[in-house]
Amino acid sequence: MSIDDYGGGQTAQSDVLVVTTNDVPGHRVQQVIGEVFGLTVRSRHLGTQVGAGLKSMVGGELKGLTKTLVETRNQAMERLVEQARARGANAVLAFRFDVTEAAGAGAEVCAYGTAVVLTRA
Repeated sequence: MSIDDYGGGQTAQSDVLVVTTNDVPGHRVQQVIGEVFGLTVRSRHLGTQVGAGLKSMVGGELKGLTKTLVETRNQAMERLVEQARARGANAVLAFRFDVTEAAGAGAEVCAYGTAVVLTRA
C-alpha cells in the first residue's frame, strides 16, 4: 500500500497511515498487530520558564511552551510510527496523545494507538 492509496493522514516521509478513527473507509483490517506507542519527556528551558511566568501575569499565549510542546508531540508521534513500521504495520488506528507533567521538570508526551495491516476492501 502506498501513500497515494490513502489521500490523508500521512506525510510524504511516512508509509504508515495514522488516524484517530477505529477504521478507514474503503479498507479492512487484515491483521491487528497490537498497541504501539512513542514516548518522550522534555524539560523546559530556563528562559522559557521565566518568560512563561511573566506572561502568565498579563495573559496570552505562552509561545515558547507551545513550541516545545509541538516539538515534543511530533517526536512522540515519529517514535510511534517507527515502532509500527518495525512491527510490520501500515496503519495505526485509534491514535491518541497523553500529556502529563513529569516531576515538575517538564512534559511527558505519549502517542499511542493500535498498529494494524490495512488492505483495500
